Amino acid sequence: MNRYTALCLLGMVLGGCSQNPQHDGYQGEKFVSEIVDSLRYPAEKHLRNLRQLTFGGDNAEAYFSFDNSKLVFQATNPTWQAPCDQIFVMPVTKGTAGIMPPMVSTGKGRTTCAFFMPGDTTVIYASTHLAADTCPATPRVVNGKYVWPVYDSYDIFEADLSGRIVRQLTDTPGYDAEATVSPDGKKIVFTSMRSGDLELWTMNIDGTGLHQVTDALGYDGGAFFSPDGTKLVFRASRPKTEEEIATYKALLAKGLVQPTKMEIFICNIDGSNLRQITQLGGANWAPYFHPSGKRIIFSTNHHTSSERRFNLFSICVDGTGLEQITFDEVFDAFPMFSYDGKYLVFASNRFNGGSSDTNLFIAEWVK
Repeated sequence: MNRYTALCLLGMVLGGCSQNPQHDGYQGEKFVSEIVDSLRYPAEKHLRNLRQLTFGGDNAEAYFSFDNSKLVFQATNPTWQAPCDQIFVMPVTKGTAGIMPPMVSTGKGRTTCAFFMPGDTTVIYASTHLAADTCPATPRVVNGKYVWPVYDSYDIFEADLSGRIVRQLTDTPGYDAEATVSPDGKKIVFTSMRSGDLELWTMNIDGTGLHQVTDALGYDGGAFFSPDGTKLVFRASRPKTEEEIATYKALLAKGLVQPTKMEIFICNIDGSNLRQITQLGGANWAPYFHPSGKRIIFSTNHHTSSERRFNLFSICVDGTGLEQITFDEVFDAFPMFSYDGKYLVFASNRFNGGSSDTNLFIAEWVK
């Protein structure tokens, strides 16, 4: 699934939780560093010292810098001059501390899917700003079907931490977005429409050496490299019946996809040895490798009758050992481990005071 739309669309339709209990974070004029762990549900045994990093708005897709000291993320927050998603950077230690962090995108159009480049002095992200300064329309339902837009005006850019664009990495007509970087800093994987369908592609860190990874009908996206850089994990829709195929193609022709049926896949970075890891039904998405390379954490609603409730689960790379990680009643998604495996960051609707706010949280990871 397109990760920016997951926040903007899923987050907006999800309901709120109970009132926020007292917890560490921004309180008045100071940031309280003492952690009382009241944001963690009792069953969340793999999480410890859970802290809230953002406080209001729709925040998602927080990804660590290579040195684990910073997070780049996207947010919709009118008080931050971001009426639709823009890209921001914050320190891991304090988060936003309740104030607007530095914006590293242009503030124009809509952006998505930021990731640090090697050296941690620049980031990549996708943006529609070349097409228009304004936020593009965000359709949610078409003919009774829940949909996400895949804007053909998205291209991938590299910017420094002051927000200056230093390079445009894609310029092919059609959707180019969802870019992430390999742990060795040599490759980028992204989703593109350049072949006529939403497929995974890789390129060198400078935009050269394009290679198509997937070629099956369906929306392949949200890909991340394995810790050793040899594999990719991603989520994909795979329409099978004549009706599903016709619906997929009709929506795609309008720049839309229906994200309600997705499963997790793994393949080598050249596309070989493709295998489906989950067969759970529902929407399984936002996968990320544990630094050991042996397990994958992802978001799913397969375990509940509510299509709007998402929790984090973990599974072995061979598809065994499924385990529930988070137990929020509304929405947990976009997990990423720090490169040293000590921390997990994710987005959640937990304890948002009954609002639709989606905030970012970080916890120590307990094996």
